[in-house]
Amino acid sequence: MYLTAALFLLAVLWKVYQLFQAPRDRALRAVTACLVCTAVSFSTGFPPEKHALDGLVAGTASLVSNVLLLAAVYWLLSFYLHSATDRQRASRRTRLEAVPLSVAVLIITVATVAAPVGVRGRPYGTADLHTPAVAIFFMAAQTYLVYAFATTALWTARCARMSQRPSSIGLWLTASSLASMAMANVCRVAMDLIGWHGDAVPAGLNAVVALLFALAVPAFIIGLSYPGVMLRVAAFRVWRQHRRAYRGLGPLWQMLHEAFPEDALDRAPAPGTWRDLLALRGVHRNYYRRVIECRDGLVRVSPYLAQRGVKDGAEPEDLAGHLRPALRARAAGEPATSQALAIALPTDASLDADARQLVALSDALATHG
Repeated sequence: MYLTAALFLLAVLWKVYQLFQAPRDRALRAVTACLVCTAVSFSTGFPPEKHALDGLVAGTASLVSNVLLLAAVYWLLSFYLHSATDRQRASRRTRLEAVPLSVAVLIITVATVAAPVGVRGRPYGTADLHTPAVAIFFMAAQTYLVYAFATTALWTARCARMSQRPSSIGLWLTASSLASMAMANVCRVAMDLIGWHGDAVPAGLNAVVALLFALAVPAFIIGLSYPGVMLRVAAFRVWRQHRRAYRGLGPLWQMLHEAFPEDALDRAPAPGTWRDLLALRGVHRNYYRRVIECRDGLVRVSPYLAQRGVKDGAEPEDLAGHLRPALRARAAGEPATSQALAIALPTDASLDADARQLVALSDALATHG
């Protein structure tokens, strides 16, 4: 129970952060509201909150929990509507979907008030289903959940078939969890009918429902959060790669920067500062600047390297041995009679490939001393 609560908290915080970044995104707003309603509904099962609510009016905790659960599923429907259709149609259909939700909420509210105080708000496992108001309470809520879960499960599976990883994995997890929730509520409606007619509910049916919910709730949370988390993991890998390359270029950049300070781009970072270690967004910007500055410096010193016999395609160790003398020759004002030389070129035309060649040269330069 506490593990599920922790998952809910992490998922809600993540979606609230995303919503803060894009406050006008209606689909994101809907899925955030869905998670918040689900989390608050789940929290009413903790004894302190349950006792506080039932202390107001008997049965309040159960009513609030079920209303929030129905609202969560409604917001899930709204999320799919805003994701799959245009804004005007989604808004119209969202208002239409509010009708069955309102009917279900009205029925369970009336059923709660009509139920005797002694049987109100009991957990489903100990509910007195022989009392008509109690049976109607649960059947109204569960019938709406069957409709909503089954509908969204079909929509989710349809989206999953048309999506690619990592989105498809999250969608399939969500679809499976929704289908499990729909099936669990179908079983509960059957249990309500059995109990209302005075028969004993089979113990195996209770166990199946408990298992379906135990698997479905965490899968639902993970499924909704999985694509965003995987994208952030991929972004972190790129960030780590750029940070490592940025630091690896340090020896080469420092030497070229001292020789050609006028080539420094605006706001280029000073090497070794705490910003290099802690900056997140700035790492990519600093990485690009350092690669460009290193390449510019090598182009300017390449005629002096050519005069020393360096050829195109020279190995980093060979280049490292000639780079310092070439820079000293340029600083001394010696004329450069050779043309610019293409050195440390990447095997493919990409900035990251260029950076790898420059890092190899920088490593060789640090080793060469």
